[in-house]
Amino acid sequence: MKVIQVPMDDKLLKAVNRRARASRTSRSAFVREACQRHLEKLDEEELDRQYEEGYRRKPEDPSIGRVGAKLAAMTWPKEDW
Repeated sequence: MKVIQVPMDDKLLKAVNRRARASRTSRSAFVREACQRHLEKLDEEELDRQYEEGYRRKPEDPSIGRVGAKLAAMTWPKEDW
């Protein structure tokens, strides 16, 4: 594992220290986990972007949605309101 230095202002450092103590973990572990979560979020956002772009390039045929709705109406019981 590599050791790095990360400059941060006092307010952020105090918040990190407070949250690390509250979660009963070290500051280093807290920062590692925060970085990992952020990277996972960025990966998820990129996958969403690619998914949306795919549908922009090749939109779904509207008839597929109509057929699906008809099948669902025939399969699912009507709800009492």
